[in-house]
Amino acid sequence: MTAARPLVAVPARFSATASALRHAAETSARALMEAVWRAGGEPVALHPHAPGGRCDPAGTAARLSRFDALLLPGGGDLAPHRYGVQQTHPSVYDVDEEQDAFDLGAARGALALGLPLLAVCRGLQVVNTARGGTLHQDMGGPGREHRHLTHPVSLAPGSAVADLTGTGSIEASCYHHQHVARLGAGLEVTARAADGTVEAVEAPGARGWFLGVQWHPEDTAGEDPAQQRLFEALVSAARARR
Repeated sequence: MTAARPLVAVPARFSATASALRHAAETSARALMEAVWRAGGEPVALHPHAPGGRCDPAGTAARLSRFDALLLPGGGDLAPHRYGVQQTHPSVYDVDEEQDAFDLGAARGALALGLPLLAVCRGLQVVNTARGGTLHQDMGGPGREHRHLTHPVSLAPGSAVADLTGTGSIEASCYHHQHVARLGAGLEVTARAADGTVEAVEAPGARGWFLGVQWHPEDTAGEDPAQQRLFEALVSAARARR
């Protein structure tokens, strides 16, 4: 009998429209879900429930305890007040207080439970914020922002991300205009872009497996084994936790 696939929770993203539906939707990036599936996991879209922009920590932890791993995906910007900034830059977009509250609660819950956690793009920013860090709200105009770009990322020797990819530098597919400013407690920078942008963080003292990347590994994971190995590591850690 084939062993059941580890369950990987992926918080859905609120969307005002979806072409196949008549109403507002909760969506998940197909490339992300397929990368988890290829790695041997069972991706499960998780409803981001946090009414009024407040997340119930106990309730969220109970929901997460049913899963073997958590993947925090990309998405819109976090509300600046979540990391202690009251003035909002005009470039900030797609802020949703319920989404923010749930993602932050899920990040805290996963880290407290020792649940294997892969955080992608916004997901990395969520974890950094959950650990008391801050974000640069905008990287600047053309030539400075990392939108629709594939660029080299230098990986710290001996880091988990370098060991997983088997190299000291990889080509990363990026789509973001925000990035880590002050690093959150317990986090360590393990990759940077040529301009100094934080591209990966790890948490050496975490209870469970954790990796956060600012780029989108799912964009190229189907053709690039180094990117696919990030998802394989998540699923492997999930399987080991059973």
